[in-house]
Amino acid sequence: MALELMKLQITASSTVAVDPTPEKFFHVTTGETAAGATLSIDTADFFDGSGAAATELPTLATDNSYYNVYINGVLQMGGISTYTPGATTAGSLDIDVPAGGDPIISGSPIVLEVVNYTPTSTTDIIT
Repeated sequence: MALELMKLQITASSTVAVDPTPEKFFHVTTGETAAGATLSIDTADFFDGSGAAATELPTLATDNSYYNVYINGVLQMGGISTYTPGATTAGSLDIDVPAGGDPIISGSPIVLEVVNYTPTSTTDIIT
């Protein structure tokens, strides 16, 4: 008898979904933040899309999330901000205004967008 390759005869079908959960938080500055200084915004200083005060900034899911910061409607580079999730006095957004640049002026809208993804997958094996 000749040699044969022995293998399983199985067909599989997989479904993968990646569902984003975006959350937006808003703040309007009450004073100027000079170049070279840091603007620290506590959780309690943000409000949500309905105008209600924020009570907690969401945790970023490991390897399945990101955040964006917009100042005056302009997306900012990632290296100038530090995001800390949590409730009032624990959660915050710190924005380091680059030295030698322009300040963040009073009345500037700051938008924090946090997006977490919840990936799911199912595999059906058909024999």
